[in-house]
Amino acid sequence: MNANISRPAANTVAEVLRRVGISRTKFYQEINAGRLKARKIGSKTVVLETDLRAYLDALPSYDGRSE
Repeated sequence: MNANISRPAANTVAEVLRRVGISRTKFYQEINAGRLKARKIGSKTVVLETDLRAYLDALPSYDGRSE
């Protein structure tokens, strides 16, 4: 992957779902739980790239053990 490819400042819902690999329902659950910050541009919901990175960085580590 080319490290010089720049990301947009804001991601649409569809872009977040594709990049993270979660469902639309899970996306809104994460917002409602306060773990993911979304913003509105008119009627469009977006997630700033910095907020998406913070969300991903805050996810717990997986140690390989079953729950």
